[in-house]
Amino acid sequence: MSDTTHYDLVIIGTGSGNSLVTPELEGRRIAVVEGGVFGGTCLNVGCIPTKMFVYAAEVASTIRDASRFGIDASLDQVRWTDIRDRVFGRIDPISDGGRDYRVDGGHTEAYLGHARFVSDHELEIEITRPGGHHELGSVHRITGDQVVIATGSRPHVPDVVLDSGVPFHTSDTVMRLPELPASMVILGGGYIAAEFAHIFSALGVEVRIVTRGDGLLRALDAELAAAWTDLARAQWDVRTGVEAVSLEQGESEIELTLSDGSTASGEVLLVATGRTPHTHDLGLEHTGVSTHDDGRVVVDRFGRTAVAGVWSLGDASSEHQLKHVANHEARAVAHNLAHPDDLRAFDHRFVPAAVFTHPQMACVGLTEAQAQDEGYAVTTKVQRFGDTAYGWAMEDTTGLLKAVGDAATGRLLGVHAMGPMASTLIQPAIQALSMGPSVTAHELARGQYWIHPALSEVLENALLGLHVPEDVGGDT
Repeated sequence: MSDTTHYDLVIIGTGSGNSLVTPELEGRRIAVVEGGVFGGTCLNVGCIPTKMFVYAAEVASTIRDASRFGIDASLDQVRWTDIRDRVFGRIDPISDGGRDYRVDGGHTEAYLGHARFVSDHELEIEITRPGGHHELGSVHRITGDQVVIATGSRPHVPDVVLDSGVPFHTSDTVMRLPELPASMVILGGGYIAAEFAHIFSALGVEVRIVTRGDGLLRALDAELAAAWTDLARAQWDVRTGVEAVSLEQGESEIELTLSDGSTASGEVLLVATGRTPHTHDLGLEHTGVSTHDDGRVVVDRFGRTAVAGVWSLGDASSEHQLKHVANHEARAVAHNLAHPDDLRAFDHRFVPAAVFTHPQMACVGLTEAQAQDEGYAVTTKVQRFGDTAYGWAMEDTTGLLKAVGDAATGRLLGVHAMGPMASTLIQPAIQALSMGPSVTAHELARGQYWIHPALSEVLENALLGLHVPEDVGGDT
C-alpha cells in the first residue's frame, strides 16, 4: 500500500459528481474515484441509451400504424445489432473520453477503483480497472478536506431471483443483448419495466410483465396510471397482483411460477424491480455518516451529511432517482464547496418526471389524491388529446392530460399527461409551478399565446377547464 495522499476534495462517482470540478475550484487538489464506467447511470445504462432505443421503437410503431393515415407500409426487418451498435457506438466513446480527460487532463487525479471509508475523511481505494496511472490491484490511502459521495444506484434484484440461479438481465445489461429474443418476461411494474416493455415489443419481442402491484406505474396519478395499465394490457401479457415464488430454466425459456399458481415465461428474464443506492460497500459504518433504511445517505437541504465536510448528491442520497435532480443537486453542492459561507439549498418543490413508454407519461406537482390529502379544495380537468386539432391530425384516441388545481385560489397544483410528446407538453406547467404561485391557472392560460393548432393546446384547454372563482383567475 502506498503512503496516504491528501486532497482538498475527493469525489466518489463520475455521474453528476463529475460536474463538481468547476472553474471556481481551480487551484485545489482534487481526486476523482470511479470503479465502473465514467459518466454514471444516465450516460451508460439509463436515460440516454434507453431513449435512443425508445426512438427506434417509436419509428417501428409508426410504420406499423401507418395505415390509419392512408399510408400502406410494412416493417420488413429489425436489425437489432445495428440498433444496438448505433446506441453504444456513440455512448461508449463519450464515456471513454470522460475517463481519459480525468486521467490525462491534469485537472484531477483519477483513481479507477473502488473506494471504502476507513474513517470520516480517509478512504482506501483498490484499483480495479485498467487505463489509469495506478497499477491494477494496487491499494491506495487518500484523505480529503471535503468528500462528496455521488456513487449513484444499482439495480435491485429480489432474493427469489438470486436464489434460483437462473440467468437474468437488468437495465444495466439488457441493452447489450447479442441478439433479439423471441420472448421476454419482465419482473416489475414501474418506469424501467414500462420503457423496456415498449422497446422490445415494438422491435418484435413477445413481452410478458409480472408485478405484485394492482396496476402499473402506480407512483403516478391514479386515474392516468389506471388508464395506462389498461393500454398496457392491450399491448402485452400483463399479470398484476402476483409475485414470483420460484424460477426455473427450461429448455428454451425461463419459467416463473407465480403466487396465484399460474406461470409466465420468456427466453430472457429482465428484472426491473427498481434501483437501490450504491452505498452498501462504501465502509460508511466506519464514519459518522447516517443512512436511511433503504441505504440512502442522509443529507440536509444543502447536501451535507452528519459529518462536517462530507457531502452527498444524486441517487446515493436523493429520494428522486432522476438525472435532472442529480444535476440540480450537483450545481448546488458545487456552489457550496466553493462558497461555504453562502450555501445554496436544493429545491425539490416541483420535480418533474417522464416515462418514455407507449404512450409517454409525464408529471409534475401534486396528484389529485395528494392535493386532497393536503387539504386543498381540489378541482381537476381531464383534456383528451383527440379533442384538439393536432390530436385529430394524429388520430389519437387514448391521450389524456389532467390538470389539478385549487378551487379556492385558482392556483395550479399539478399536471399529469399520457400521450405523444407528454414529456415536452407539460414543460410550461413545470415553469409556471417553479416560478411561484403568483400566476393562477387561468392567467397562465390567457396570459400568453398558444400556437394554434399545436399540441400544446391540450394543456391550454385543461387549464381553462379548471373551475375557479372569477376573481382569482381570468375567464371561467
